Amino acid sequence: MAEPIALVALVIEAAVGWPDRLYRAIGHPVGLFARMIDAGERRWNARSQRRRRVAGIALIVLLFATVIAACWAAERLVGAIIGRWAWPIVALLAVPGLAQRSLDRHVAPIARALADGDLASARTLVGRIVGRDVAALDQTGVARAAIESLAESFCDGVVAPAFWLLVAGLPGIWAYKLLNTADSLIGHREPRWRAFGWAAARADDLANLIPARLAGVLLCLVAGRGWHVMARDAGSHASPNAGWPEAAMAGALGLRLAGPIAYDGEIRDKDWIGDGRDIVDAADIARALRLYRRACVGLWVIAGGVVWVL
Repeated sequence: MAEPIALVALVIEAAVGWPDRLYRAIGHPVGLFARMIDAGERRWNARSQRRRRVAGIALIVLLFATVIAACWAAERLVGAIIGRWAWPIVALLAVPGLAQRSLDRHVAPIARALADGDLASARTLVGRIVGRDVAALDQTGVARAAIESLAESFCDGVVAPAFWLLVAGLPGIWAYKLLNTADSLIGHREPRWRAFGWAAARADDLANLIPARLAGVLLCLVAGRGWHVMARDAGSHASPNAGWPEAAMAGALGLRLAGPIAYDGEIRDKDWIGDGRDIVDAADIARALRLYRRACVGLWVIAGGVVWVL
């Protein structure tokens, strides 16, 4: 039987997350990735436009290889010291790469603020997890943003890292987190990053190809509905992957998500996803959270099933 590293890591993270005291003491590994990427971008992105793409590729390859090597060495060292019972330590080292509890803790307060009628606080809270303009959002706009972020982050923060942990162990989960962090920082279409961040964006798309579809399937499975909307509308999203969990969430909850969104003062005419109810409120965020939690448990079942099969 294989060691239940992914299952144990998922359960521990759901129970305790990444404690605030630990974060204040040593930070978070993703913060280290962000500093490395930012340093590379500031140093190498000053090159001529013609060479920016090559420099961006070189940065991703260098950091990717570094993370893989460091994690492989850590696994080998733990195994050499502890032997056959090294896997619980490996599971602990994987815990910060997951975000089940963290995501729940970011979204739940938005629902509470809206339920209390505190739209200003709800806007502030949702602004911490989305990149769109939030100052003019009404109740429906805030609730939609929270639910869309929850659906997309279910893939990026939970399913994808767990998937790569199952596939490739500690190097897999942390290499994925590096690529996902790089995409969020430099994988943009603005002139400064379009060429330099091309490799980060494409690598993240590839890394999420299977997990995004698995996330959508999990949401539909635990909801018992949403299949038709997911199949029909997943391709309506600008991202080749984010549309799968988002369309699954829209179909499962019977809502209409996405649509025109403001970024940096400019309205972007995005397609609607789902054909359900237009008015979205705090109760819908609460429903989305319950669905999300059941889907996380479904992922635990998958991780446990992989252990049993192997």
